[in-house]
Amino acid sequence: MEQRASLREGNVRIPSGCAIAGIMDRSGARHDGSDILSSIALMHDRSNGLGGGFAAYGIYPEYRELYAFHIMYEARESRARTEAYLDEHFVVEKQERIPTERVPGIENPPDIWRYFLAPPPALVDSDEFDEAEYTMQHVFHINAGIPGAFVASSGKNMGAFKGVGYPEDIGAFYRIEDYRAWLWTAHGRFPTNTPGWWGGAHPFTLLNWSIVHNGEISSYDANRRYVEQFGYDCALQTDTEVITYLFDLLIRRHGFSQETAAHIMCAPAWDVIDRMEPERAAYEEALRCVYASALVNGPMSVILGSDEGLLALNDRLKLRALMAGEKGSMVYLASEQAAIEIVCPDVENVRSIEGGVPFVVQLDERREA
Repeated sequence: MEQRASLREGNVRIPSGCAIAGIMDRSGARHDGSDILSSIALMHDRSNGLGGGFAAYGIYPEYRELYAFHIMYEARESRARTEAYLDEHFVVEKQERIPTERVPGIENPPDIWRYFLAPPPALVDSDEFDEAEYTMQHVFHINAGIPGAFVASSGKNMGAFKGVGYPEDIGAFYRIEDYRAWLWTAHGRFPTNTPGWWGGAHPFTLLNWSIVHNGEISSYDANRRYVEQFGYDCALQTDTEVITYLFDLLIRRHGFSQETAAHIMCAPAWDVIDRMEPERAAYEEALRCVYASALVNGPMSVILGSDEGLLALNDRLKLRALMAGEKGSMVYLASEQAAIEIVCPDVENVRSIEGGVPFVVQLDERREA
């Protein structure tokens, strides 16, 4: 724990630059990982080999009602302790080592397993029980309390595949092309303030949320102190972690829509609010006052994945590039337009994501509902 604390955001500095990408089929049809792999590989020069990863939604339909934990182990004892802990607090229906391939450039990977599990039936049958909250607290316990064990993802019918390496190598390592998903996101990392390590690579996840992020969160300490008041534990050495927790807090716990949560995190400047109509200005002022510590500052572009769809967000000043395009039911996002066109040469409606304005895409079945 002392080593983790010493490596917190701000204590390590490395020059930055990252790539992010996302591909979603609004119809819910599933596609293999070849396109997302091609898209992120095109942006190779935005990475430096210290981090890459993918999040995929819809990959475990046969276990769709169970939480899918992807867990990395640095030692055999870490796995033994974690599995004993999971057996004590969950009903584990299946566990297996995640298939991987030997890939040049991927060195000393951890032992990576997945577990399909559910909270105990007695708790699920309780009217006061919140299974998402229960699951989250146990994820935090594993990450902070069991040395050498790190939960890479913990959602339902989704998973994160990440590590130290260029994203195309990480994709080959995890055999990404063998999976089929209706939503893919990807990240190529050039660490800014934190070391490149397997648990801190992007995507960063909690429950069904996943974040890929390009930029630097200068408000990290204020944001971290804020979410820690609500029981979130920032233990994994990345500023992206706090963005994920803010979305979970504002949406799942406080009941805001994804659009409103993004708006709180990229709220209008005070001089802009002063020029608004009185009723609108009062609303914006209230949000800024109540959620002052949820305001995220610094250059950033973010893609949020969830079981609803995706959300893309740039900082208000648009200091990081993020492009969008569409073709039929397909939606494409990438840090560079070329990374979209390489997988969809006839893409339509190509545009840059507007600064501070969330770009939201939902599954057709959710929009109809």
